[in-house]
Amino acid sequence: MDCQRVDVAKDCIGVLSKQFPGSTRVGRLEALLFEAKGDWAEAERAYALILENNPFDQIAHKRKIAIAKAQGDMSVAVDYLNKYLELFMADHDAWRELAEIYVSLQMYKQAAFCYEELILAQPTIPLYHLAYAEVLYTLGGLENLQTAKKYYASTIQLTGGKNTRALFGVCLCSAAISQLTKGRNKEEDSSELQSLAAEALLKDYKQRSPSKEALIAGMLKNMKLS
Repeated sequence: MDCQRVDVAKDCIGVLSKQFPGSTRVGRLEALLFEAKGDWAEAERAYALILENNPFDQIAHKRKIAIAKAQGDMSVAVDYLNKYLELFMADHDAWRELAEIYVSLQMYKQAAFCYEELILAQPTIPLYHLAYAEVLYTLGGLENLQTAKKYYASTIQLTGGKNTRALFGVCLCSAAISQLTKGRNKEEDSSELQSLAAEALLKDYKQRSPSKEALIAGMLKNMKLS
């Protein structure tokens, strides 16, 4: 099937069907063959039949999600993913995929909820902290920006200060918060954090890309962070 030799795949599945009649695994292969041919309706029916016999078949659920994505129908993919997560709440990959689809659909509040679930389940993975911070930054507003800044800071902590994206995030949040508050209600340790992030960025670019150091220095100066 991967080589698009659906004729050979069909013969192989025919032999397997005779050898193992009523096998769920063979049934999945038959459904995959429909997918390989682009016959989405038949593939859907085949997976629906498998799920009738076993509603907890994870592979069949995931293939239905994949079919919806292959057809570009993201709203259906979201619906299938939500139903899947009602059954398999501990599937971190599914939460992440749902979050990424929500971001692609600009449904940022829903994406934020997914990343919150991921952080609760796996709090030491910096990728989730970073993604959550970026969603909050995109949503905007003082409270979201302040929370985003904290999660950018936690990303920096979890990566030993080596995440350039998170360093930029702290600087951008600091500049945006400064614009919104215009000097009022300054957070404690805020100026120290943004100064440390700016220094770390300059040091990082000096070591890895000296030609861009002046550009970064100018950007930070314009943001009043250096």
